Amino acid sequence: MQLATVNRPQIPRDRLIRLPEVERVTGCKKSTIYLLMKRGEFPRCVQITPRMVAWPESAVLQFVQDRIAAAAAQQPGEGVAAA
Repeated sequence: MQLATVNRPQIPRDRLIRLPEVERVTGCKKSTIYLLMKRGEFPRCVQITPRMVAWPESAVLQFVQDRIAAAAAQQPGEGVAAA
């Protein structure tokens, strides 16, 4: 007896995270997150219900990684002033 296997495309797993977790992950507060979204500098939220939104975790984590990479790419003496 031979079992037939179906080759389905793999769907990347992601989860939706709510605002308090987005704030914890990014270190940004609600007003900053929404300002960055308006400017197109932060991932857009996903409407879950008429009164509930969330963000794809992978997009938020990518935002954080991009910010870390940008900071690392700055030349010494640029950006944040030394204390």
